[in-house]
Amino acid sequence: MSKHEGIPVPPVAMAAAVATQRLTRKGQKARRVRRAAAAALAAGSASMLLATLVAFLRRGTTLDPTAPANASVLVTGGSNGISRNPMYVGLAGMLLAHAVSRGSWRALLPVGGFVLVMDRFQIASEEQALRIRFGDEYLRYCASTPRWLDRRSLNVIKWR
Repeated sequence: MSKHEGIPVPPVAMAAAVATQRLTRKGQKARRVRRAAAAALAAGSASMLLATLVAFLRRGTTLDPTAPANASVLVTGGSNGISRNPMYVGLAGMLLAHAVSRGSWRALLPVGGFVLVMDRFQIASEEQALRIRFGDEYLRYCASTPRWLDRRSLNVIKWR
């Protein structure tokens, strides 16, 4: 059991990060390249979030971050083959897109804060529950798929 049981850490951490970003000064006026980079990051991140939500709904498993032990199936394909936490990667990507659009180095700090909070609190407790629920299947998944993103993530993406 975690200390934050019942508290939806992802939306609270996301709201805190966005609010902190909004408090930072904007950088230079957005140029076309920066706007395009922010839009591409936001689109990719939103796509990852949506694909993961759809996969969870199709498989009939829980989306509730406060109850990972209620998972009925371990989703390992699609975006979950790129990262064990594609929803959180998507949220972090949205924060990164917002920081890029603001053009402020200080707006990057909440991105790191979000990742740290999610990694140490939410993901750690989810992983504990999933290890108990799925055993060796989950351990094999952990061995082959990164928690966030790394070079193994590229092995899943099929370049055509």
